[in-house]
Amino acid sequence: MLQPAGVAPAWLARAGRFANAVALTNTLGVADDAQAVRLFLRERASHSPHTLRAYVTELRRLAAWCTRERLGPFSDLTRRDLMAYRDTIQAPRHHGDGKTRRAAPATVSRALAVVSSLYAWWHRTGYLSVNPAEGLAAGRRARMTWTPVRFLSAAALANCDAVATGDTPDDVPSTVWTRRRAIWALYRFAGVRLAELVWNEALALPRIEVDEARQWTLHVTGKGNKVRAVPLPSACLPALRAYRRVRGLPDDPPPGEQLPLIHSERGRALGPSGLYDEVRAVFALAAARLPPDDSAMRVALEGASTHWLRHGYARTLVVDHLVPLPVAQALLGHASVETTATYARTDSTQLRAFVKGSFPVP
Repeated sequence: MLQPAGVAPAWLARAGRFANAVALTNTLGVADDAQAVRLFLRERASHSPHTLRAYVTELRRLAAWCTRERLGPFSDLTRRDLMAYRDTIQAPRHHGDGKTRRAAPATVSRALAVVSSLYAWWHRTGYLSVNPAEGLAAGRRARMTWTPVRFLSAAALANCDAVATGDTPDDVPSTVWTRRRAIWALYRFAGVRLAELVWNEALALPRIEVDEARQWTLHVTGKGNKVRAVPLPSACLPALRAYRRVRGLPDDPPPGEQLPLIHSERGRALGPSGLYDEVRAVFALAAARLPPDDSAMRVALEGASTHWLRHGYARTLVVDHLVPLPVAQALLGHASVETTATYARTDSTQLRAFVKGSFPVP
């Protein structure tokens, strides 16, 4: 999975100077980087195809750099090595058009975050005796300067909503389409991460609670196994109720119901790949129905994922409706309010409106 072009398989299948050979403290129970990388990816990235691809891409980038520099494996890299790698990906590069460009800050931040996460997890689980990547990523500074950019425009979202609430396509079974509409409604109007809609039988989550006024609240498990409650707007309830009727369930979940929210065709809980594919299918259909000259929106829809809907949900709360940051933080399940605050920096016109409103003309 990790082998980039020009890197021999044996390069990763060994242990470096910082690998912990003491079985008592090496809780992973493996003796080389190849096995340790697989466990890391399974633990930290397997819940989302998009996350897994991103993690593998960044680890391949590091492996390719190590090969060029005649370094490695990963568990042999020193702090100085990793700092040199950071300098390399931040340095300007010459391109075929004769221009020199630097990697986008978001690209650099993502690359360093993945590498830092690998070493921190390895050290925490005892595979490494030290963490040479401590402080590699910018940490707090990165969170304060990061700005989410993976958004769909209001027009693109409206186009997707029209597709999702429209008639069943001729080539899609009605039961599949009803399920797809329900999945779209949950990601579109709850702002959840991909993995948060995956059924956890031990916790009986995610689940829906309905109050006396027939208002729905979605309960999910977020990062750090923290449970949070997300009120669902009325806009998404028709699709969810229609899907429950197709499954032979009452419109509203009764108290104590412990069933997966979404099922596969075989009757089991639908996993992360299935959920991801259903949302991507809505994006693809919306892109296919665009006029031929609307290439910009088509490109955006073809590259969108479930996390784009989460970004859009956050922006709607923070920018469009000025929801207080602590409230938005609780709804999104952010560990830090600083992460929630980044969405406020995505619209400079909002800042101008705040200033004008604070200092009106006499």
